[in-house]
Amino acid sequence: MVSQKDFFQTIQQETVAEYKDRGSRFLACAFPLSNKLAFKHKLDLLKKEHPKANHFCFAYRIGIDGNNFRSSDDGEPSGSAGKPILGQIDSKELTNIAIVVVRYFGGTLLGVPGLINAYKTSAALALQLSPIIKKPIVFRCTIDFDYTQMNEVQRWLKNFNAQIIAQELQLFCKITADIPKTNMEEARNIFSQFQNITFSIS
Repeated sequence: MVSQKDFFQTIQQETVAEYKDRGSRFLACAFPLSNKLAFKHKLDLLKKEHPKANHFCFAYRIGIDGNNFRSSDDGEPSGSAGKPILGQIDSKELTNIAIVVVRYFGGTLLGVPGLINAYKTSAALALQLSPIIKKPIVFRCTIDFDYTQMNEVQRWLKNFNAQIIAQELQLFCKITADIPKTNMEEARNIFSQFQNITFSIS
């Protein structure tokens, strides 16, 4: 039986939503994310796109263990921006996602309750625009084998719905592949039956 923990939820594509309150504009950009470096790159791009904006508040969550996340108020009062944004991500049980909310200050102070509402609402609007998708949890594996076993190895990887990440095809070959968690046990059992094949989890 497939358990909920064999899959994770994320968004399918980048979306942008706008929210206004008393002259201030809040542009929320939600996008799929695989690592922190990609996030930094995207944040830099947004800062170049909006050179006159006052704040770039954000939250992201990466990975399936729940420990890799961050939120930032970027100069707004503590807890008024990053946390509400992260709260929207978590309320939909999403991961591998980031939301950056770009604020243009409109001259009127909104107060902490007003800011919390603005950042929460703009993040929620961005999430509404992108379909939520389920993706299988995968393990990165390395298979070392003799060239004569190439067809066999590739056939089994196809059976396991593996995604090949890298391959070195010499006399002795190495394939790095992501195998869905649901197929890991069978993959380990199958590959351990072959001579001259080493199967390891990265």
